[in-house]
Amino acid sequence: MINSNSSPLGMAVTPHHLASQSALAVLREGGNAIEAMVAAAATIAVVYPHMNGLGGDGFWLIVPPQGNPIAIDASGAAGTHATLDFYAGETHIPHRGPKAALTVAGTVGGWHEALKVSAELGGEQKPLSRLLGDAIRYAADGIPVTASQEAATRAKHHELRDIRSFADVFLPYGEIPRAGTRFTQPQLASTLSMLCEDGLDSFYRGELADSLAADMQKLGMPLTRDDLAAYRPQRRNPLRLKHSKGEIFNLTPPTQGLVSLAILGLTDRLPLETMDEGATIHSVVEATKLAFGLRDRYITDPKMMTQDAQSLLAPDYLDALATRINPHCAADWGKGKGPGDTVWMGVMDSSGLSVSFIQSIYHEFGSGVVLPESGVLWQNRGASFSLDADHLLALAPGKQPFHTLNPAAARLYDGRTMVYGSMGGDGQPQTQAAVFIRHVVQGQSLQQAISGPRWLLGRTWGESSDSLKLEGRFEHATLAGLRQRGHEVELLADYSEAVGHAGAIVRHTNGMFEGAFDPRSNGSAAGF
Repeated sequence: MINSNSSPLGMAVTPHHLASQSALAVLREGGNAIEAMVAAAATIAVVYPHMNGLGGDGFWLIVPPQGNPIAIDASGAAGTHATLDFYAGETHIPHRGPKAALTVAGTVGGWHEALKVSAELGGEQKPLSRLLGDAIRYAADGIPVTASQEAATRAKHHELRDIRSFADVFLPYGEIPRAGTRFTQPQLASTLSMLCEDGLDSFYRGELADSLAADMQKLGMPLTRDDLAAYRPQRRNPLRLKHSKGEIFNLTPPTQGLVSLAILGLTDRLPLETMDEGATIHSVVEATKLAFGLRDRYITDPKMMTQDAQSLLAPDYLDALATRINPHCAADWGKGKGPGDTVWMGVMDSSGLSVSFIQSIYHEFGSGVVLPESGVLWQNRGASFSLDADHLLALAPGKQPFHTLNPAAARLYDGRTMVYGSMGGDGQPQTQAAVFIRHVVQGQSLQQAISGPRWLLGRTWGESSDSLKLEGRFEHATLAGLRQRGHEVELLADYSEAVGHAGAIVRHTNGMFEGAFDPRSNGSAAGF
């Protein structure tokens, strides 16, 4: 698909069409973009459970028609018992099991904080029962399993099958659910209903929190009831990049929003408009290596940052850094952080309010631990901590882990507003760069920019190679040119989930909306 979807009154883009429809229904009923996003977030937590859920984290970038954007950091910190001693004898934090489920889940708190922003903007507010209604029905009555969920279950079956709480939910009758079969989550439906009755804050400070904490203790997770009660999402001032095409916004640490903006800032100093495909990819990849260097040197819990992230986007700093990009030769680099399963979603409403949002449990199926009473699958975001006490990302109770998550938005100088993003760990900033450069700098249609073949510098799931991986649809000349510049090129499938599920919405100066979704996903761009 290469034609964007357009509409006059609103647009929602998500990687699952049912979530798009949940958002669209709220928009049709007069809800705003924030309320529509909460509805989409609840639905996709049910229908794409291998990639996100109530037991994960979220990050919001809210762009009002006028005034400063608002960022919400809805990520949780390491639990009280998540000490180095707790992991004595381990070389690294396990990716699966109770020891992997070591950080508070911030997603639901993020929904709550975003709805506070919505109320501050004025207008009649939709009840929670309306916003979560679709999700409750899908969890209780069932949804058809996606090919993506089947593939993820099959690929990680050997890691997850022995976690009893996982198997009880995600391996019904002891089998991998096949695409198209009905999949129900009755405990999760009850939890969503409780949130409607008691309020979203009950996830942290109510009867539901009591249930979550009791299961955590039984399962041996290093989180406590007090950890839940202490959690509060944080509003942030987003990072900003002055680009030749407009002002671009992204999330502050502990996310890698700096990486996404630095790539665009560095490539803005190169003649991308006149470059062929191979030269463009080379330029972005070399900028990515430099941006990853900034990430690995500086980004950690914002309370522990030694360098102001915004200062690393200063024009003079980027000017100097860009001189290190050799147009003819690939530079050596270290290793990436690896992949990550996530969902990016965007919504815009008729007032011009725009939302760019990411929700994640980190690895597919997170820690694999399902809290039995609530049916909540818990994330393993804490796996990004180090057990080296002297490391920048050293584990400590109350410390936020490093996050790959970073939703993006831009106000372009030609008057357009754009929200965009992708899943994919190391691939998120690379895909963001591909979409922005193709559409805004090189003038491709929005859908063409997302559907076109993409690349990934770094590792895919289960792979140790940090090579440059490209989808098979690239021209031979492009691949040859990259190899000639010294890149270690590997080929992926023509439409590979390894390069992420991207999406974007643009609001044009005449008020019309243009949306594009990723054909690699189960998504849609739904407008009215």
